[in-house]
Amino acid sequence: MILREAQPADAAPVAAIWNPVIRDTAATFTSLEKTVAGLAADFAARAAEGKLFLLAEEAGQVLGFATYFQFRNGPGYAHTMEHSIILAPAARGRGVGRALMAAIGDHARDRGAHSLWAGVSAENPAGIAFHRSVGFAEIARLPEVGYKFGRWMDLVLMQKIL
Repeated sequence: MILREAQPADAAPVAAIWNPVIRDTAATFTSLEKTVAGLAADFAARAAEGKLFLLAEEAGQVLGFATYFQFRNGPGYAHTMEHSIILAPAARGRGVGRALMAAIGDHARDRGAHSLWAGVSAENPAGIAFHRSVGFAEIARLPEVGYKFGRWMDLVLMQKIL
């Protein structure tokens, strides 16, 4: 497995991993699927900001990705980042997520980030357990802030000091 920065040609495989999660699960509250053009623009935006959109790849196949971005707007949050991580089903349980999280954590810390946040759906216990296993602590549960599939869902905020 190799980790590398996403390129425009990676947008279609990233969409193929991300869109079923958006469409079919409560792991994310959004219902807006990713487009190839939108992802390519996201890759370029992260690079221009000095942030990272990182892929895990094996034998030419994208296994998953992780990226980070400023937690909230404004200079007071310049050292606080939030991240997204999504793995293809076949990549789960193989250390891919741990490798991606270590790499983006190191990248963010080396560029002045103090903490990394995760917003995890309370309906995603595997995501909560994963984040705990890589050093994140649960800081808050925000009741009924997400709405998808005709129901309200809670958001679990988790933090790791870098």
